[in-house]
Amino acid sequence: MKIVIAGAGKVGRTVANELSSEGHDLTLIDQNARVLEEVQVEYDVITLQGNSASKETLDAADIEHSDVLIAVTDMDEVNLLSCITAHALNPAIHTIARIRNPEYVEQAYSMRNIFSLSLVVNPERQAAMEIARLLRYPGFLKRESFVKARVEIVELKVNEGSRLCNVKLSELSGVTRAKVLICVVLRNGEAIMPSGDFTLKAGDRIFVTGESQQLHSMLTHIGIINMPVRHVIITGGGRISYYLAQELHKANIATSIIDNNLKKCEQLTEQLPYATIINADVSDRNALESEEIGDYDAFVSMTGMDELNIVTSLYASMMKVPQIVTKLGRGEDSDLVSNMPIGSVVCPKELCTMHIVRYVRGMQNKKGAALTIHRIADGKVEAIEFKVEDTTKHIGDALKNISVKKNILIVSIGHGNNTEIPSGNSTFKNGDTVVVIARRGALIHQLNDIFEA
Repeated sequence: MKIVIAGAGKVGRTVANELSSEGHDLTLIDQNARVLEEVQVEYDVITLQGNSASKETLDAADIEHSDVLIAVTDMDEVNLLSCITAHALNPAIHTIARIRNPEYVEQAYSMRNIFSLSLVVNPERQAAMEIARLLRYPGFLKRESFVKARVEIVELKVNEGSRLCNVKLSELSGVTRAKVLICVVLRNGEAIMPSGDFTLKAGDRIFVTGESQQLHSMLTHIGIINMPVRHVIITGGGRISYYLAQELHKANIATSIIDNNLKKCEQLTEQLPYATIINADVSDRNALESEEIGDYDAFVSMTGMDELNIVTSLYASMMKVPQIVTKLGRGEDSDLVSNMPIGSVVCPKELCTMHIVRYVRGMQNKKGAALTIHRIADGKVEAIEFKVEDTTKHIGDALKNISVKKNILIVSIGHGNNTEIPSGNSTFKNGDTVVVIARRGALIHQLNDIFEA
């Protein structure tokens, strides 16, 4: 497809990297010539210097013959105007706009038709929703939902002394007493799709598939007690904190926010009357000590500096805070901190990018397109959900008789309201949902792509 990306910031570059690797014809617009020179060195894209909201620039980008415009500049107004102008020049184009300002978000969602928007993305809001979900249902480092939230892939770390330590996967059910499947193990930076004779070791990060109830049963039997979160303390008073406080308030979870900017604290006090706003510098250990953060149920570090977020999360771990969430602006650093006790890691840039990529992939082949796509194992593996359709191969065939491509695994089959962790005798029929995992780069656009024949 022919795709135009407006804005060469973090999200724009990451989206360009993802989509160029899938063979799309990309044009990247930005007003900064130096940034465009860097992009040309890194990615296989055409670059164009100019204002993406102007007709002249969009004409130069051949918007009339493009399939998608992805507007992710630093200004919401430019993103909106870019989409409106592009749609006027090409009514068939799909437009995606990043809208970050809370004053515009609801308006953009409710008036998408007027603004000619096919999709609205908000990295901060997406990150807040992800963090809220982790806090409402504690016990896992990450959790991705499929089959209308009936099936999940969750992440756990095997710590020294864990009941999972030195357990062979063929003996897993005797320890967890739950119907779950360990589909990926991340060990020393390598993503492994393990067989039954694989033995878990301390330090492994494991990705487990199963129904929500079965996964929580597993937590109980391996000795992880997931106490409900009642009071959360957040460092950093940015947009994510604002959205997160709103979500936690809906769940009756008390929230305290620390920020060193007095003006921002005063603004948050007006916007979030139900939250406790504290004006203090979290880079000063005395400030954290005075707040006695060890008394909170959860600690969320969300300043604008990754290094500060990591350090404060390490301090929270030292204070034995039961649940910790760390925001990283640079998702590519997640493997460097994977062995640090900083709890769950959330990267708004990656969440936003995958939302956009999922939409573009769905455009390529609406019939048979993926329902959901999630990145797991530090982005080395994709978990993809499909609906079985009348054109799907091997309907009714037992899985043991189906040849699936290398490094691809079927991890769940949904039959209406029932789901199963598949065995060799399992089958799927028209209307079922199938979740597969595949190494990144496999380019699985529809379910038939996983089969050898």
